[in-house]
Amino acid sequence: MSEPNPASLPSLSRLDRLWLTEAIRLREEHAGPLEDAEANRRANAAGGNLAARIEARALWLAQRDGQLQALQHWRQGARLAGLVLLLLALVSGAGLAVAALGDGQRPVNLFWALGSLLGLHLLMLLGWALSFCLGSSASVLGRIWLWLSGKLARDAQAAHLAPALLLLLQRQRLTRWGLGTLVHGVWLLTLGSALAVLLLLLATRRYGFVWETTILGSDTFVFLTQALGALPSLFGFSLPDAATIRASSSVVGEEAARQAWSGWLLGVTFTYGLLPRLLLGLFCFWRWSQGRARLGLDLSLPGYSLLRERLQPASERLGVCDAAPVELVEPRAGSLNGASQGALLVAIELDDRRPWPPPLPKGVGDAGVLDSREQRQRLLDQLSRFPPERLAVACDPRRSPDRGTLALIGELARSAGRTRIWLLPPPSGEALDSQRLEDWHQALDRLALPHAQGAPLHWLETGHD
Repeated sequence: MSEPNPASLPSLSRLDRLWLTEAIRLREEHAGPLEDAEANRRANAAGGNLAARIEARALWLAQRDGQLQALQHWRQGARLAGLVLLLLALVSGAGLAVAALGDGQRPVNLFWALGSLLGLHLLMLLGWALSFCLGSSASVLGRIWLWLSGKLARDAQAAHLAPALLLLLQRQRLTRWGLGTLVHGVWLLTLGSALAVLLLLLATRRYGFVWETTILGSDTFVFLTQALGALPSLFGFSLPDAATIRASSSVVGEEAARQAWSGWLLGVTFTYGLLPRLLLGLFCFWRWSQGRARLGLDLSLPGYSLLRERLQPASERLGVCDAAPVELVEPRAGSLNGASQGALLVAIELDDRRPWPPPLPKGVGDAGVLDSREQRQRLLDQLSRFPPERLAVACDPRRSPDRGTLALIGELARSAGRTRIWLLPPPSGEALDSQRLEDWHQALDRLALPHAQGAPLHWLETGHD
């Protein structure tokens, strides 16, 4: 788990923020509620409506528990998957062109060549149209990309990312437009590569063209050729006349006929292959861009409804404890990245017989002794608004360093610029358990917080030893 760093969150796009929020909701539905006391406190301190608070809470949890890093890994996997599809598209397009024209040693059967160039494209386009009409969200190519993106991410925390993205997009029917943009883009590259290689081969090799049949007459081929070439001719591509078409029942030898058939083949490939994919890709991208602006959280979902009382309570209740989480979170410390000033001393659960506070230097504030949950929450709320530059936390090493105390120390440290732990010496006449003191040292070392038994009052006053 990485330490939450609010400074890195504004770089996320709105889609990324909603995506992570939905991923946290799915994770809590499957694994149970997360330990979110600090996340809720920070979300409430940030303010805003319920949706904004739910989003702030989820982003803090995502950064703490690794979902933010998993999202970056998933994006890297998606880019690698896209690169693989890009390379496959370019190679496949070149292969289609080479297979259609051959090596030039034999004449090119025109309609076999056309079937090689456009047959699979038309079948896949028909399949996409049928799945679109039937309400299916993703084509085969789109599902392959999603699967490959997850495999290349290689992050255990990314398990809920793909389902969360699909659920988020499906609410605005955006899945079909996003994956449609991808699918048509890949086919656009494939057919563009085929057209480029086709043009290169026709420019550097001499091909003969022929049509062959056993049961059809020449008039049928004249009709088919002119029908297919009518629309490309509007874009300036050549259209063979009837005499040229009939003469092509044997190998074409005239230069003008070769050029006419080459232009016809290029025009049909462009008009019925590349152009539809370009127009459909632009249309899907336009719908995708429009739909992204309408994305938002569905606050009626049970996972979000349960957060309403915690993030926007109708009234504040004291003494209510949250249910124990299914998964315990290891306490973490850190430091505040942002504006802070002043110095503060606070103590945690001290014995009433110990005199407190000690004489404090000028400019050092006393936050008292934290004994109750209400006192802790009140101080944390205060620190979220006025974070100190230096914070010293006094602890009694005669007590065991339990998880709750360490979590509080970590949360206090994340609310200050710099933090030191003061392990108080025992009262006169009492011995300190060396094993318990060692437990404190090990626990504070795991939190990466400096600690000592000497009073850090000079450091609080001046900022250095």
